[in-house]
Amino acid sequence: VQLQASGGGLVQPGESLRLSCAASGRTFSQYSVGWFRQAPGKEREFVAAISWNPGSTYYADPAKHRFSISRDNAKNTVFLQMNSLEPEDTALYYCAASTWRSSLRNRVGYPYWGQGTQVTVSS
Repeated sequence: VQLQASGGGLVQPGESLRLSCAASGRTFSQYSVGWFRQAPGKEREFVAAISWNPGSTYYADPAKHRFSISRDNAKNTVFLQMNSLEPEDTALYYCAASTWRSSLRNRVGYPYWGQGTQVTVSS
C-alpha cells in the first residue's frame, strides 16, 4: 500500500487543521492507519490510530480531546482533525499503515509510511 499525507500548513495557536492520508490499493479497508509526528531534534511519536476492524481509535495523551481520527474506506482515506492547535504540535506529521488491529501505538508495527506533511503552529 502507498500512502500520501496532505493538509499541513501554518496556523495560529487555537486554530484547526485536517490532515488527510490517501492510500492506494484495493484492500485499504484491511489496514489500520496511524498518525505519527516528529519535531526537530525529537523522536517520532505516536499521535492517533484507527484500526481496520472494527475501527477502534487510539490517541496519545496530547491528542485526546483535541484530535479526532476517522476513515472513509470508500475513498481510501484517513483523516486527522486537529483542533485547538498549540505551538507544541509543530512537527512533520506522517501517516502509516499496518495489518495489525492492536498495539497500534508502536511504530514497529507499521511497514508502510507516507512522506509526511508539515504542521507549524505559530503566532
